[in-house]
Amino acid sequence: MRLLLDTHALIWWLADDRRLGPQARALIADPANQVLVSVVSLWEIVIKVRIGKLEAEIGAVERALVRNNFMRLGITPAHLAALKPLPQYHRDPFDHLLIAQTTVEDALMVSDDENIARYPVRLQRCYDGEK
Repeated sequence: MRLLLDTHALIWWLADDRRLGPQARALIADPANQVLVSVVSLWEIVIKVRIGKLEAEIGAVERALVRNNFMRLGITPAHLAALKPLPQYHRDPFDHLLIAQTTVEDALMVSDDENIARYPVRLQRCYDGEK
């Protein structure tokens, strides 16, 4: 199975944050699954660092992707084509592109964002009620 991590799911995985529940953790840790991390998430992390909403070092994040055998996913013309017809249930451009990528890549998105559940993507919630 292919998983695409939402930015917060990636951060929670790397920080071993308990907001990432057992079911999501098991999917990410399963070597049979391919875990995708979009450059969109890396961009979002850098922006949040720049505005003081997050403390992270992008080099350390990159090294962690390699260490965890996560695949970095670039932005392709197919992703951009899938972005255009998406309904605008909310205004987060990072989420919109991640949703488009999830669709094109036929992935399961790992996220706790309530807005993403409104879109036609397969979704695994980060928190599964077993905190």
